[in-house]
Amino acid sequence: MVNQIELHGYEEFSKYIETVDPKGPPVLLYFSGAKLPSGESWCSDCCEAEPVVNAYLSELKKDIIFAYVDVGNRETWKDMACSFRTDSRLKLMVIPTIIVWKGVQRLEGSQCNKRELLQMLFEDED
Repeated sequence: MVNQIELHGYEEFSKYIETVDPKGPPVLLYFSGAKLPSGESWCSDCCEAEPVVNAYLSELKKDIIFAYVDVGNRETWKDMACSFRTDSRLKLMVIPTIIVWKGVQRLEGSQCNKRELLQMLFEDED
């Protein structure tokens, strides 16, 4: 079963990641722009990827934790000193990005809206 959680900002992300059980289910992190009042992200690439990712997750029958991580508004993300960009564990360059925590696998940008790439990423977790 996919356990989905939402984390808002770097501080929430940092606190959560410290609690991850290395012996627990795999953790996948989906970094995206903050949601506007409309419910959509300010990031157009994130808006394109989200329905594809959500559709894939709804069909997945694996025991994983999928964390939606809001990187902040456009101004926060575009700042080169943004903690998500400077954290050596993440090295985020673009959003959306999906990372397997404590792994090397990742999808970046338009890769996140390709079902076949999502499937490969999640299959690597077996």
